[in-house]
Amino acid sequence: MPLFAFQGIDGPEGAELRKLHRPAHLAGLESLESAGRILHAGPLLDDAGTPVGSLILFEAETLEQARAIAARDPYVTEGIFAQHSVHETRVVFPRS
Repeated sequence: MPLFAFQGIDGPEGAELRKLHRPAHLAGLESLESAGRILHAGPLLDDAGTPVGSLILFEAETLEQARAIAARDPYVTEGIFAQHSVHETRVVFPRS
């Protein structure tokens, strides 16, 4: 199954909005996680260790499906991310 990178960069109110919407954000990823389709999910951190965005590597059938998953994420719909992108990627390392 293809692998996709979903990257979001927080807007100016990201830190405060994250606190409000994190439970819904995590709940929205549960179905992918329970299906074993998430390879990595976590915050992007600045030099002080403060979240400034998120990176999720996950499997989906198509780019359109991956973009739909990202589009319904609460961090997108509730304005935590000022910008986000979804791109197909491939694993080079570690070699399987």
